[in-house]
Amino acid sequence: MSQLNTATIHGLTTTEAADRLRQFGPNAIPEPKPQLWRNLLKKFWGPVPWMLEVTILIEVILTRYVEGLIIAALLVFNALLSTWQEKHAADALALLRQDLKLKVRILRDGAWQVLTAELIVPGDALHIRMGDILPADVRVLEGNLQVDQAVLTGESLPVEVGVGQMAFAGTLVQRGEATVEVVATGLHTRFGRVAQLVQEAKHPSQMEQVIFGVVRALIGLDGVLAAVVLGYALFVQHFSALETLSFVLILLVASVPIALPATFTLATALGARELARAGVLVTQLSAIEEAAGMDVLCSDKTGTITQNRLSLVGLYPQAPTDEDTLLKVAAMASDPATQDPLDLAILEAAHQRHLEPEWAQRRSFTPFDPATKRSEATFESAETTWRVVKGAPQAVAALCAAPPSDLERQVETLAAQGLRLLAVAQGSESALTLSGLLAFQDPPRPDSAALIAQLKHLGVRVIMVTGDGEATARAVARQVGIGEQVCQPAHVEAAAADPSACDVFAEVLPEHKFALVQALQRAGHVTGMTGDGVNDAPALRQAQVGIAVANATDVAKAAASLVLTQPGLGNIVAAIQASRRIYQRMRTYTLNKIIKTIQIAGFLSLGVILHGLFVVTPLQVILLLFANDFVTMSVSTDNVRPSPQPDRWQVRSLVSTALALALPLLLATLGIFQWGYGVLGLSRGQLQTLAFITLVFTAQWMIYLVREHGHLWASPPSRWMLLASTAAIGMTILLAATGTLMAALPLPWVLADLLLVMGVLLLLDTIKVFLLRRPLRTT
Repeated sequence: MSQLNTATIHGLTTTEAADRLRQFGPNAIPEPKPQLWRNLLKKFWGPVPWMLEVTILIEVILTRYVEGLIIAALLVFNALLSTWQEKHAADALALLRQDLKLKVRILRDGAWQVLTAELIVPGDALHIRMGDILPADVRVLEGNLQVDQAVLTGESLPVEVGVGQMAFAGTLVQRGEATVEVVATGLHTRFGRVAQLVQEAKHPSQMEQVIFGVVRALIGLDGVLAAVVLGYALFVQHFSALETLSFVLILLVASVPIALPATFTLATALGARELARAGVLVTQLSAIEEAAGMDVLCSDKTGTITQNRLSLVGLYPQAPTDEDTLLKVAAMASDPATQDPLDLAILEAAHQRHLEPEWAQRRSFTPFDPATKRSEATFESAETTWRVVKGAPQAVAALCAAPPSDLERQVETLAAQGLRLLAVAQGSESALTLSGLLAFQDPPRPDSAALIAQLKHLGVRVIMVTGDGEATARAVARQVGIGEQVCQPAHVEAAAADPSACDVFAEVLPEHKFALVQALQRAGHVTGMTGDGVNDAPALRQAQVGIAVANATDVAKAAASLVLTQPGLGNIVAAIQASRRIYQRMRTYTLNKIIKTIQIAGFLSLGVILHGLFVVTPLQVILLLFANDFVTMSVSTDNVRPSPQPDRWQVRSLVSTALALALPLLLATLGIFQWGYGVLGLSRGQLQTLAFITLVFTAQWMIYLVREHGHLWASPPSRWMLLASTAAIGMTILLAATGTLMAALPLPWVLADLLLVMGVLLLLDTIKVFLLRRPLRTT
């Protein structure tokens, strides 16, 4: 500290801070930047690239240099496109994470201001509160902290840090407040020398696991077909071994969703950006998928359902205490530094009545603790020491020697009016006397009732969770339309088993929230949880969709998967709708892929068995992949409608629907090929061209068929989808009509094929609407 030339505790000037920022660098742990060239090279290593590379080698051995060169060019293009998409998604998420950086209260130029933790420099004065994550190594100047250092030392018990003592970056403030001076930042902190402040590990989400499970099953099916084709071509038709191997490899490649990783990443990244515009910041991409299936939301009351603008609306003193004395005692049990809304409301009312507490005589203060449900202070004068306590009426009454007999009735009467009550007591260390009750009002937000009705319409059951008493909780829940069934925390298992058992949980402690989330999950519910404090962190982490509300502590934000930037439930509704739109896009892609795989693999295999020829060339299959798979990446931008009910993946339902659509499509494809083979008398090359354009046309139409439960014209697709499909169909017609990279077909026949495919797909659309009269719940 002597080297920093900091002689006072009044903080730094902007100029001094800028100089030290240049000297010590940002207060951040540098993250290794991904190397684009390394990511690009990885695109050429793996099962799919290997099969394509072997195919290129076979084409060269067979002296088909043009085909080999084109396949190689398309492989390179795939690698470049995937790398660019991943970088684009990573950049978008990095931009969003800028809004999730720790914010700290810094004394600069003699004034307190809120800045990001990256701008902290040694010598800065900070104010630290309960629930904060320490952003740097600091020395306490004023106040006391209780700090959880488990992240550094593994100690399970918190440690007390007083004036002159050190606390370290990355540790959690469990209790207390203090003004501190920064000693070290970034890599110079103790934590910086050990690990990063935040480490993110991506684990496969439910959506990814389901999709890849479907893909593995399809590859297994194609493996069987490939073996049959290989044996039939070699031992029955006596085809060339190299040509047969090339065809079999391409058959397998056609079943692998090459664009899946890029499509999935792009869809979730775009969804995160969409949510950011709606006031929801995403810390875990998996939450976007989980929110689509969320069917229960445990919502905090204060600041989410209500306005979190508490005002003191009533004083109810107990004789011989009068109103002024009651208010003054309550102010003595409060502290402006806590920024607690109740404390601020009490102090504001006391100030308006010119009732100033004797701060000089205060010897100790304990902020409100959810476990004890009270705050208290000790005062000393020349003659005596006395204690003042304020908190929940039941908790304070339990400390009093002789609480009034009608206290419980008075509390119930006032709470039934939707008022929040605090009791105040004063006396000696061993004998407290109840001074009276204070009534506060935190009215529901004007939009809460409408938003809760909207959540219910979306199939999400809302449970209000609050520390208030039963009467207050019931009054608020009734006003916003949640219900009137109020339960105690002991009934969490009953609430999980019976959706109608409890609408509200009152007198809840943080551990009860965690137990409630676990009970709901055991009952099979995808559960969301809102919270704002450090004690909410376990429940936020446990919930599939942990939601840190506006003005939440750093710990709550770190534990949550979604962070709201505006108060209320409106952002949650937006998050559910956005996640369901993302689900619909991925469902469209997956269902489309299953149908195409069954169609293509079946058609290519039956072509060899029925007609003794390869119905498409390896080059045409690669062109087909680019015309289909990479065009369907535009599905990530589709203007889909969110599902009316929670969405979950159900592979059996998904596959049965795909089979019901794929088998008629396969028969139609074989029929069109037979029309060209038996009626038009096309040559082998022209038949392959006819098969190629039929597969392209059916795939393009199928995207629009499966994106809607209703008819394919029920809602407009995105312009990117239309542009991509138009380009794919246009290029296919051009290649076939001009004989580029394939045998030429007369343009009238190409257009006739397009019209035939349109007719087939319109018929399939009617079948689909019949099958999906009930919304497809891929649960």
